[in-house]
Amino acid sequence: MAKIKVKQIKSSIKKPQNQKRTLVALGLKGIGQVVEHEATPNILGMIDKVQHLVSTEEA
Repeated sequence: MAKIKVKQIKSSIKKPQNQKRTLVALGLKGIGQVVEHEATPNILGMIDKVQHLVSTEEA
């Protein structure tokens, strides 16, 4: 399965609680942090929910 790098590019301050929890579930704790995940449907769905706060690229 393909790998995806996810980088948080915007703050979660003043965002709904569900978006904050999604960032934590992805392993992101602050702006500039990068994590690598398998491109599963679950991960892609979480990325879609917070696409305005993160950037993605193929690993």
